[in-house]
Amino acid sequence: MAEWWSIEVFNGAFPALRWKGAHSSSLIESAISNGAVDWTWHEHGWGVVLEVAFERDEQWQAYRDLPAVRAALDAVPDPVNGLLVYRGRGGGAGVPARRPPKPFSGAGAVELPEPESDPFESAAPPNTPAVLPRAGGLPSGF
Repeated sequence: MAEWWSIEVFNGAFPALRWKGAHSSSLIESAISNGAVDWTWHEHGWGVVLEVAFERDEQWQAYRDLPAVRAALDAVPDPVNGLLVYRGRGGGAGVPARRPPKPFSGAGAVELPEPESDPFESAAPPNTPAVLPRAGGLPSGF
């Protein structure tokens, strides 16, 4: 069974699509001559992904160590943060459409009932006289 490897190249000082145009032939030729059984390119707004499948890990390692491959990887548009190399299918794998949103779980799953009215809500606030003051002074009882 073939094992997929991915090389993701992000846009940087120049578009990754330009990098692909410059290095695609040598990367694919090197992959095929080192036993690749399949390969594919994916173009995105953020960059490009090359996915290559090899039967054995040793084939991938030999491919990765070739001078042409090393030179291509050294020439990516953003040499600091613009390159990811890893086992498995890359940024182009998976479904082409977004998944529908999942229902909420936990506290957001069910609408809470409206709170019942507080029986003390209608009572006068503390330290409020129970009787309104007379026109001329203090309330009765003081």
